[in-house]
Amino acid sequence: MRRVLVLGSTGSIGKQTLEVIQRLPERLQVVGLATYRDYKTLLGQAQAFGVRALGLLEPPNNGALSEVRYRGVDGLCAMVQRAEVDVVVVALGGAIALQPTIAALQAGKTVALATKEVLVAAGEAVMTIARQHNAPILPIDSEHSGAFQAMHAGAPSQVARLVLTASGGPFRTRPLHTFDAITVEEALQHPNWDMGAKITVDSATMMNKGLEVIEAQHLFGLRLEQVEVLIHPQSIVHALVEFVDGSVIAQLSLPDMRLPIEYALLYPDRADIQLPRLRLEQVGQLTFEAPDPARYPCLELAYAAARTGGTMPTVLNAANEVAVRAFLGRRIRFMDIPRLVEQAMTAHTPQPATLENALQADAWARAFLQTQLPSPA
Repeated sequence: MRRVLVLGSTGSIGKQTLEVIQRLPERLQVVGLATYRDYKTLLGQAQAFGVRALGLLEPPNNGALSEVRYRGVDGLCAMVQRAEVDVVVVALGGAIALQPTIAALQAGKTVALATKEVLVAAGEAVMTIARQHNAPILPIDSEHSGAFQAMHAGAPSQVARLVLTASGGPFRTRPLHTFDAITVEEALQHPNWDMGAKITVDSATMMNKGLEVIEAQHLFGLRLEQVEVLIHPQSIVHALVEFVDGSVIAQLSLPDMRLPIEYALLYPDRADIQLPRLRLEQVGQLTFEAPDPARYPCLELAYAAARTGGTMPTVLNAANEVAVRAFLGRRIRFMDIPRLVEQAMTAHTPQPATLENALQADAWARAFLQTQLPSPA
């Protein structure tokens, strides 16, 4: 029996994690739940799963809610280190998940990581801590899970190239001259995946794929030039790994996040959790194309940040979080997102990628971008 704590239990990934656990009661048990501020949903989940260890990053101002013992970032850091926890699912949105993730690794817990911003913001430091404490990091997102599975076909030193696929989002064929008119509602209409608002916008800009490229470098120990991106509108092939002999191994499945969640929670085992099966004769055709830099400038910014290294990816991520939040709040236009991220990167002087520097760069980028945003209406 693996005992699981879910950070971000009220979000899309968190809810699907609980569904997977519910389907495997003989193998998985929920021992802790935490979220950002949705305490009503949190309490409902706690009752459904019989969980008493609860956490909130942002508890009510009146100090009520006695059921929640663990509060704020420090509370979640203490929560993940509990002796009864075997696996910590990190599904909190954004770099706020960094410190609880590090606390879990320092306690030797297995981390099932859905929050790509953790490795983007401080990948070198996080992977060093994981190695020091012999704490595994298992990817939950579909592309890195696919890469992780495909890489089992050879030794790490035999990997020549990793290809991450992207759907292209809702604007893959939209005329470029109309991009300034893109609305929040349009950006949230992902063609294949049902995800939270922030990651759905990141998919539309393809910043999510840029973040995944940086994350893949750290997870798999690859050079930047070994990680490529192809647009694959069907979202059936999630990753391809080319080995030094030219063989290419791909991982395929229907676009369903419950599969990579199940794989991360049970690794190295698998289980039948009664998901719909892939039928290639029904799919009919799988297509691939190179991303257009003019259509997806955020992807190019992510590669530029990775080439610069140091704290530049931290700034890329933090600036993007602020810009996307401003877009969702209707303070800026869709194409202002890459413009603002580039402004922050241009203004930043990168420092070595230590944990302390990463935290400082994250705070700097958020403060800087606030000065660039228009005043709220």
